[in-house]
Amino acid sequence: MPVYLYWGEDTYRLAKAVQSLHEQVLDPAWQSFNIDKIEVPSGPEATAHIIQGLNQAMTPPFGMGERLVWLVNPLVGATSETFSEFERTLTALPSTSHLLLTQSTKPDGRSKLTKLLQKQGQVCEFALIPPWKTTEILQMVKRAAHDLEVKMSQAAGEQLAEAVGNDTRRLYGELEKLKLYALSTTTPLIGVEVVLQLVRSSTQNSLQLAEAIRQSQTAQALGLTTQLLDLNEPSLKVVATLTRQFRTWLWVKLMVESGEQDERVIAKAAEVNNPKRVYFLKQAVQSIRSQQLRHTLECLLDLEVSLKQGEDPRSVLITKVITMSQICHPTAPQNREQQDILSKVTTK
Repeated sequence: MPVYLYWGEDTYRLAKAVQSLHEQVLDPAWQSFNIDKIEVPSGPEATAHIIQGLNQAMTPPFGMGERLVWLVNPLVGATSETFSEFERTLTALPSTSHLLLTQSTKPDGRSKLTKLLQKQGQVCEFALIPPWKTTEILQMVKRAAHDLEVKMSQAAGEQLAEAVGNDTRRLYGELEKLKLYALSTTTPLIGVEVVLQLVRSSTQNSLQLAEAIRQSQTAQALGLTTQLLDLNEPSLKVVATLTRQFRTWLWVKLMVESGEQDERVIAKAAEVNNPKRVYFLKQAVQSIRSQQLRHTLECLLDLEVSLKQGEDPRSVLITKVITMSQICHPTAPQNREQQDILSKVTTK
């Protein structure tokens, strides 16, 4: 059945999959005649756009190749009426027509339409790797380097993974740049010094920001925040780096509090690639309570939600940095109720 549902926040990988489908089903000479991309709006107008797309999918292709109908965000405006139309169309869809549905958010697994698409079509997820899963991000870097035939040392791959995080689009862009550099030299193997020279890493500044927040150095934290914003660093990426760092600190702190002394066990729990790094992480969390680290992560979650809801990045990021610095102060309140009061006062 030529029906596809692509979803996920990794828009770069999703776009590459869409392009691959284009090349697979469309004849280049007849492409403009046989592709329809329909942006489905939210609200009452959604039904008409969806029905238009389904009707187009029932139309035979013109000339050579096959037909591709692409509905963007169709599940958001789906109703009982559109479900009936989908049900009727999918059973009669010509073999020469392909119906593609894409959206960034996860489909509601409880809805009848989602279940129908799972039964009748191919569902592919393009989710971003959580920023704290550094091992998976490193594996992604290695796979991308292999795909682009870029030879890198282990240290270079780790540095690139640290610099780009889970940003797939930037990863491929940086690898293309490194590939061009390798072609211009006599040594095709990319070393860590080349990555440090050619790949700008704002992650290091974000890690410095995390350190300043943990030490409750509010002025320094605000300076680093302003610097990152002035460099047009995406606020969500800064939040992702902060979340990963505070999550690592929390895991190490909890393991220490539980009495665990084996650095390899702690490294595995905290997803730290190098067990030797655990010694320094233990030193870092000596002067901070696990409750403070938990409250900081909760604040980071609130910050992420605010940014995704469209609040002004500069204003909300600066406000939350002040709040987190206060939370991490050695004399900060210990219970949740007092922390909530502190957060409200700081926000005002």
